[in-house]
This record gives sequence, C-alpha cells and structure tokens, in this order.
Amino acid sequence: MARVVVMGGGVSGHTAATFAKKWLGNEHEVVVVTPNANWNWIPSNIWVGVGEMKKEEVVFPLAPVYEKAGIDYRQAKAVSIHPEGSEELEKPFITIEYTGQGKEGKTDQITYDYLINATGPKLNFDATPGLGNGQGQLGPHTVSVCTADHAVHANNELRKIFEKAKQGKKQKIVVGTGHGMCTCQGAAFEYIFNIEFEAQKAGIRDMLDIEWISNESFLGDFGIGGLHIKRGGYAASSKLFTESLFVERGVDWTIGAHVNKVEEGKLHYEQLDGSEGEIEFDFAMLIPPFSGVGLKAYNKAGEDITGEIFAPNGFLKVDADYTAKPYEEWKASDWPRTYQNPTYKNIFAVGIAFAPPHGISKPMKSPKGTPINPTPPRTGMPSGIIGKNVAHTVVDLIKEGPTAKLHEASMAEMGAACVASAGKSLTKGLAAALTVYPVVPDFEKYPGLGRDLDYTFGEVGLAGHWIKHILHHLFIYKAKLKPGWTLIPE
Repeated sequence: MARVVVMGGGVSGHTAATFAKKWLGNEHEVVVVTPNANWNWIPSNIWVGVGEMKKEEVVFPLAPVYEKAGIDYRQAKAVSIHPEGSEELEKPFITIEYTGQGKEGKTDQITYDYLINATGPKLNFDATPGLGNGQGQLGPHTVSVCTADHAVHANNELRKIFEKAKQGKKQKIVVGTGHGMCTCQGAAFEYIFNIEFEAQKAGIRDMLDIEWISNESFLGDFGIGGLHIKRGGYAASSKLFTESLFVERGVDWTIGAHVNKVEEGKLHYEQLDGSEGEIEFDFAMLIPPFSGVGLKAYNKAGEDITGEIFAPNGFLKVDADYTAKPYEEWKASDWPRTYQNPTYKNIFAVGIAFAPPHGISKPMKSPKGTPINPTPPRTGMPSGIIGKNVAHTVVDLIKEGPTAKLHEASMAEMGAACVASAGKSLTKGLAAALTVYPVVPDFEKYPGLGRDLDYTFGEVGLAGHWIKHILHHLFIYKAKLKPGWTLIPE
C-alpha cells in the first residue's frame, strides 16, 4: 500500500487529494495535512468584504468531506520535510504540528511514498512596516480580503466608513497592493470596484474619494505582463480596457508604486520614477506580498538542506529553468511542465507552492534599486489544473511504476479564464470576463503579442457577473464532492 501525503487543502491541494483518492481507491492511502478546519472559495471573499455574502457562504468544514472520501485528514501545519528519512526512521517523512482536532500544539511524523506540496503562500504582511503587526499577522491600520475572516473584518470596517459618509463626512478609500513585489492584483481590482458599486447603491458615492495604488507599471498588467484581446476586429490592450473602467467610475490611480510604510491613516510609497509620496486614508485594503510558508528540509544526517530544494522565496523548486538570465532571454520553455522536484523525484509542488523560474511581467526597479513589479500569479484555474495533473502523475507512478509517463501542465501551454467582479447584483451586476491563452506568453510561437488572439478575449457586462455567481456555487459543489463533481472542469 502506497501513501500519498498532500500538504495543504486549498484549491490545488484539495483538487490533487480528492482526485488521487478517487483514482487510487482503498488500495492506497491519501493524507491531507492542512492547518485549516474549513475550505474557502477565495474568489468570493471580495463579496464578503462588501457585505454581499456571509462567511458561511464561502467556507465549509473539511472533516466531513474527507471522511466521506476516505481521506486521512490532519488539521495541522507542515513544519519540515525529511526526503531521505532519518537515522531513526528509514522512510521519507514530514513533521507536523497540530492546530486542531483536540491535539493543538502536538507534533507528529507522517511517512510518505509521494509528497505533494500545496501549502500555498504565507501572507507576508510584515514585509511592509505597519502593514503587519510585527508577528506575521495583519496590522491594525489596514484590512485584507485574503481570508474569509479578513473579509468579515473588512466589511465591518467598511460599514463604519459608509455610515460616516451618510453623515456627510467625506471619506478616503485606498485599495491595491501593499508592497513592490505583490501578486494578486486581481483580488484588489475586484474589491475596489465592488466598493464603488456598493457606494453607488447606497447613494454616497459623491462622499467617497476612491484611489487605486499598485506595483504595476501600467493598469491592466495583472502580473501577466498585460494582454491584448480581440475587439471589433482589432487587438485592444488590457491597459486601454482597464483605464476605461477606472475613468468611467471616477477611480484615481497611482501605479508603479512600492508601499514602504503604513501608519494610522497614512501610507508612504516610492515609485519607479524615483518620486516618493504619501496618501492619507480613512480605509485601506492592501494585498500583502506572498512568500513560502517557511518549510524546512533535512537530509538523513539531520543537516539542513532547505536551500537545496527550496528557492530563496520559500517556494519548492520543480522542473523549471532557474538559471538567472536577462528579461530578453526569458522563454516560455523555462516554465515547469511536470512540477516534480529535480532532486527528490517523489516530491511535487502545485499551485502557489511551486517556485516560478522568473516573473511574467517585465522586472523593474526604482533609481534606488527597489524592485517594483508584480510577481507571477499561480492561482485559480491554473492552480486546479496543475493539482489534477500532478495527482494523475502520482497515481500512474503508483500503479505503473517509475517508468510511468509524467503528465504535463505548463502554464506556457495553458489557457485560463478569469471573471473579475465589478459589482454584485442580479440585474445590475458587472464583471469583466477574460480568457487568456497561454497564461505565460510565448513570443516564439506568437510573435509580437505572445498570445493567440483567437483564444484571448474579454467582455464587461451583466453576463460576466452571472458567470461568476454561477461559478461560485459550481466550485463549492465540486469541492464538497457532490454527485458528478468530477465532471466539473477546473
């Protein structure tokens, strides 16, 4: 009997674990280690953050789902990987520390035949002074929508702002990225336009000054270097697409910005052109940068080998080309295909947990040398696709042996759909529905734009909102392993 251990129960890890168990059946074990008691459909947190959904609508308990599936669930955080075993324990294993199930604080060791790292990111709030509290958590000056609990808090604070606006007090709202190396601009983009939409509904839009701040060098970069979409027979840039949305809704912007300090009611920033500035606010939601969760790795002798299998940012190295090279030499082929660690062939990484070879957006620095550019996203649809493909690989390796062909899912050969909400309403809702192919541009295959315009397109309208609303229910249904769940695509 083989044992597959999945570290992490988010979109990618949950996908990998549930498919692996379905395909392996009861002949083999699947263990999920995650510190969370609940699964969270993160794309809908922005609706919780404006009071249009309750927390209970975006989360559900993991224990009953895994029990039904026959998956061994441990509510714990992974602490270290021992890919060669130890002097005492011959098989490879991980150490864990329980965060629930009545075992809080206790440690354990779990051996594995195959390990899938789906730990996702650490929300690195402390990378920006004042954005965090100095202990790795969200600080007191801003809010977040990165977790369901954060989103509940964000909505509570936003209600206070709306009440002041109703009393005739002008309020300043700032939304965006809280560091020069952030990703997930999309979540902030959705949140700012949902705030604007709710303000219109409440009749207080004229009492709110709303501003966007981002590390993007141009609006519409989104960490993928922007894109072009076919509209009316022409290739329209996402820059034009996005700027139009900001202008139409009266939202100002500051871009190419690294937020370097947050204080009560004020943030400080440095821009790509070397200028510095500050913005006073009454309410701010700033996405933090991501890093690896801090897993350590040790060889059989107990020596620290973390730097050998993890990149400096804490994400696991996979079958990518990590050679340092100029931006002009970056290629689509640099990106991983199988997500297998090159040193330990029974270890894989999926979703945000794998180390990208480089950014997608062009790297930029201020005159002071401060890096200010989005880091590459690995969330949503690509995350699910990668999780499923790695599960397929592991299952085949178990059933067919080491000669089994590894399944591939390169982001440079993968299309993705994104639905960005700009307001929730059944009759007046708005969302930008976009598809991009491939996610990582391939300028050798598609000279000039790097993407296939026949499969890269977008529209803004009520239909997009309905799509996002349907997807919310569809993916929660799928994650709960309801009848026919395998038929719903990633």
